[in-house]
Amino acid sequence: MEPGLRERDPLLQMEQIGKRFGATIALENVSLSIGAGETVALIGENGAGKSTLMKVLSGAHAPDTGQMRIGGAPFRPNRPLDARRAGVAMIYQELSLAPDLSVEDNIMLGQELRVAGLLRRRPQRARVASILKQLGHPDLEPKRMVRSLSIGAKQLVEIARALASDARVMIFDEPTSSLPKQDVDRLFAIIQQLQAQGMAIIYISHFLEEIRRVAHRFVVLRDGQPAGSGQLSDASDQQIVSLMAGRSVDTLFPVVEHRLHEKILEVTELAGKSSPRQVSFSLRKGEVFGLFGLVGAGRTETLRHLFGLERLRTGEVRLRGKRLGTRPSVCIRSGVGFVSEDRKLEGLAQALSIADNLTLSDLRPYSRGGLLRLGKRKIAVQRWMKRLRIKARGPEQTISHLSGGNQQKVAIARVLHQSAELLLLDEPTRGIDVGTKAEIYRLIGELAAEGKSIMFVSSYLPELMAICDTIGVMARGRLQEVRAKSDWNEQDVLAVAIASDDRPSAMERSANVKETVSK
Repeated sequence: MEPGLRERDPLLQMEQIGKRFGATIALENVSLSIGAGETVALIGENGAGKSTLMKVLSGAHAPDTGQMRIGGAPFRPNRPLDARRAGVAMIYQELSLAPDLSVEDNIMLGQELRVAGLLRRRPQRARVASILKQLGHPDLEPKRMVRSLSIGAKQLVEIARALASDARVMIFDEPTSSLPKQDVDRLFAIIQQLQAQGMAIIYISHFLEEIRRVAHRFVVLRDGQPAGSGQLSDASDQQIVSLMAGRSVDTLFPVVEHRLHEKILEVTELAGKSSPRQVSFSLRKGEVFGLFGLVGAGRTETLRHLFGLERLRTGEVRLRGKRLGTRPSVCIRSGVGFVSEDRKLEGLAQALSIADNLTLSDLRPYSRGGLLRLGKRKIAVQRWMKRLRIKARGPEQTISHLSGGNQQKVAIARVLHQSAELLLLDEPTRGIDVGTKAEIYRLIGELAAEGKSIMFVSSYLPELMAICDTIGVMARGRLQEVRAKSDWNEQDVLAVAIASDDRPSAMERSANVKETVSK
């Protein structure tokens, strides 16, 4: 669509939107317009106001100031159902599906085809089949239960539900954070289809390379206010990041010099019930060891077995030459810290405060005679908040009220508070903004320089290639290859990761050769 036409007749207009929560200004004078068939990237650090703006658009919050129009008509929803009926659909990062209902029932939920109160199954199923065909997936069985679907297929059901409601404006909020590469490619193909059909799309992501694949323009929010906008083709990544952060960012991947010392961890033939499978490797003091693999490769399972969250079937783990215990409490006392990939359900207690989350795993420094010395704890928590630059009102603020990036900093601060020497970090930068990512990368480098050892699981290859000393690649539960970072390139990593056969790993093949020679 021609730029002039888009400016004359946008499908969606949000003008001078403002929103307060008590004394806190969440949005101030924010404007956004999108034409039919256009995708605009909404960018900003965690807490910049992106979610609040989208909640205003989707009817979850009422704006205090400003106005909105869809198709030229005034639009002021009082509830999400009003926005949905006006053609606004939101695909959340955490999918909102009913797992015990079928694909068909989820797609038509709240908009079932009825006559005199009776459900018309045949025409409804025909409509669902037509929508799935429109999305290029007529093979998805409408009667299938949603709980049995992959994450990518579940996301497809969400999109189909939006199309069933005749959506004209669709919001994608961090849609690829849990998707394997093949599902990401499929999602982008669907977005291109929706654009071709005249849909106006708002795409929220912290991955700038993704944004460039799907969006035409960008709008940056910072502290609830517009910080900049323009054509993506005219702006560099560095310029966009600087707009987000409000300052010049020298590099997305800060490099902190550190040295590798003696071996601290030895893992031999580690195996669980199904995954991992005979995993062996070693880790040195001061080393950042990256672990890559596709979804289901066994990376998370490996870390969980090391930390005692999953029961070992066979194998041995030695830390500083001594056999490591098989319970999390023993691992913590031995100097091992674990940060879960799921900070909402497992990594943090959302209803508790920053202070509680940061210190509950080790209250010994603040207890005397069975009583907790809250003042001493508060001082310590404030010190950790300052070191990790955690933005919050204070130690007593509830975790659920923090941005994703600040929540992740609390999770990392907790394992540092435990005096962990070995950090097991599972997707520590997932779902956080690029500015916070850069802070975490720098922190990891600083910890390595202090002599701490880090295992870093990630699905994002650029960060592994930038900050790790060593990279191991997993496939089908096996650790296929381990090399120094300098001996890898991204193509080689992916080639090993997508190995689909059941062949032994490189280390197992080497062991087999030695055994044959000895015989």
